[in-house]
Amino acid sequence: MNDFSHGGNVEQFAKQLSCEESDIIDLSSNINFLKPQVNFDLNDINISTYPTYTKLYQAIANNYNTNIENIELYNGGSSAIFELFNNLKLNHCTIYSPAYLEYKKAAITYNYEYDLINRFTNITRAVKENSLVVFVNPSTPDGKYYDIEEYLEAWDKLGCTILIDESFLDFTNYKSVLKYVNKYKKLYILKSMTKYYSCAGIRCGVIISNSTNIQKLRQTTAQWKLSVLDSHFIINALKDDLFKKTSKAINIKNHQYLYKVLYNFKYTQEIYHSDANFYLIKLKNTNVQLLQKHLKKYKIMIRDCSNFDFLDYSYARIAVKDVNSIYALKDALDSF
Repeated sequence: MNDFSHGGNVEQFAKQLSCEESDIIDLSSNINFLKPQVNFDLNDINISTYPTYTKLYQAIANNYNTNIENIELYNGGSSAIFELFNNLKLNHCTIYSPAYLEYKKAAITYNYEYDLINRFTNITRAVKENSLVVFVNPSTPDGKYYDIEEYLEAWDKLGCTILIDESFLDFTNYKSVLKYVNKYKKLYILKSMTKYYSCAGIRCGVIISNSTNIQKLRQTTAQWKLSVLDSHFIINALKDDLFKKTSKAINIKNHQYLYKVLYNFKYTQEIYHSDANFYLIKLKNTNVQLLQKHLKKYKIMIRDCSNFDFLDYSYARIAVKDVNSIYALKDALDSF
């Protein structure tokens, strides 16, 4: 059986330690540790009628500086991935890996032949014609941003359908490839509201493409895909301009401190360059399972990356969190 498990199962981790979930320091999940200010009374929200999404579409379009005709909404990023794979009905996909595991799962689910290209060692390898190309940018689990303009042109010339996952782009100062949606007719961009806006329990994924592609997607999308609570939360979160300004700066500052902690850990062999809110490290003279066993004493979770393609038990992902959590990690690593 394929292992498509993810980080962030705090409930299970706390149960193993017989403690409260609030006691756990979760460095396995790459969700923003900062949250937008969203204040509303649930009693003021009408849940007796079916939801409409006009205001939500407009808020998201404004946030990404695009048009309503260029976006379609889904019940989370993972749902967007599966819906797109199903809608495109292609025969083959190419996944630049390691990558978010839901892409491989979707390929298997919808009977795509798939090819994995190792980004670390063979990123220039040729792509099959007419393939669905999947590229996560910034990448996961390492967080590197790639300049892919030349790749876009090459993939387009091969007749490929292109899916660029920009779920972590909000943590950076880099530009989206959104400006190319009308130049490359088979370009799709995935935006996940979950990561930057710290709302994994609120489900909202966004596909951006040219209006023709979006119209085709809407023909097969469920009429009511998000709850009125999902919609209300996202609209209000996007109004918090102070959050947008400060969250990125604070994450960058803590990002630098976490790097120092990991750099000084005597069992770190390599820290991969990261532009996102997490680091991938390669361990030496130990493995991630032994490290996680030790960190349990401190109620700290990290991400075992051994189920990512091309990685093994020497790889761990550690997310940027608040300073106190990073202090706790430092103390735990110093005693390993």
